[in-house]
Amino acid sequence: MAFSSGNSGGGTPMAEINVTPLVDVMLVLLIIFMITAPLMTHKIQVDLPEADVSHLDQQAPEVPPITIAIEPSGALYWNDEQITRDLLESRLSVEAQKTPQPQLNVRGDKTTKYRIVREVVQTAQQQGMRKVGFVAIKDRN
Repeated sequence: MAFSSGNSGGGTPMAEINVTPLVDVMLVLLIIFMITAPLMTHKIQVDLPEADVSHLDQQAPEVPPITIAIEPSGALYWNDEQITRDLLESRLSVEAQKTPQPQLNVRGDKTTKYRIVREVVQTAQQQGMRKVGFVAIKDRN
């Protein structure tokens, strides 16, 4: 609320801003920055270990991923080749023993029941597959 000065009369509000609180706040901020600025420039010397990357070139080549497609009827496809559930189990157990283990991508139709997809993922995990992922298609807006 603005008050009028006593000499102008008429009771009109004063149109000048009181800068005293503004100056007080600015001085406090200046003091805070003066104290914290030297603290920010302190450097701590840390001796980090160096990585030995010479053995990375000798790694085995990347293994292509395995894609299991599941139709709404429950039919399974191993890289576009139709297979049965028993054959799926035996192939997964063979692939789980390989080093490095290939990634398993599960692709289901949007009308496939989740129960069927869950059974395939559980079978893969029971056979020892560690890298199981899902394939999805980005929605078009």
